[in-house]
Amino acid sequence: MLKMRELQEVPVLYELMTHPEVFPYVRQKADTLDEFYFVTRQTIEAEQNQELISRTILDEFGQPIGTINLFDIEENHGFLATWIGKPYFGKGYNRQAKDMFFDELFFTQGIDGIFMKVRKTNIRSLKAVLKLPYIALANETYPEVFAKVNPDEEIYDLFVISKESYVSYKQFVPVETAASGIEVS
Repeated sequence: MLKMRELQEVPVLYELMTHPEVFPYVRQKADTLDEFYFVTRQTIEAEQNQELISRTILDEFGQPIGTINLFDIEENHGFLATWIGKPYFGKGYNRQAKDMFFDELFFTQGIDGIFMKVRKTNIRSLKAVLKLPYIALANETYPEVFAKVNPDEEIYDLFVISKESYVSYKQFVPVETAASGIEVS
């Protein structure tokens, strides 16, 4: 479902990323395939330098369908950025990728909190965020971060997933249920 980023997946991801319903919401935009190769190479190098954490999201056949990333890591907190190609919207990949990525971030990478800034007009992303039972609106609890993401006007809502809330959630939900939606007896 998730793997380290590789240059060989660039052509498939570029085609998915450039769809008009995806492109406006991608953080690491590229207008050409060559530019996307360059951006991906920079991403791989930045991860090697521990500046970010980036994974490719795969479908059940091992094909790249999007990316999930933690950017701007400071004091064990970072900003989540995820995108999935249009053909994969509404099929549960986003939630599964987040569960796997959050497990890695909190349990192996030493991350304490994950921020998500969501454009108030991005209804698809707001609905997806609000489905996460361990997330909290952070506009007031992290005022300095909220001000940083909205320097001139309030364009974004800020959400946070703390390690504590995620761990609490995981303690009460069987592992198979959290990752796949299937309960284990």
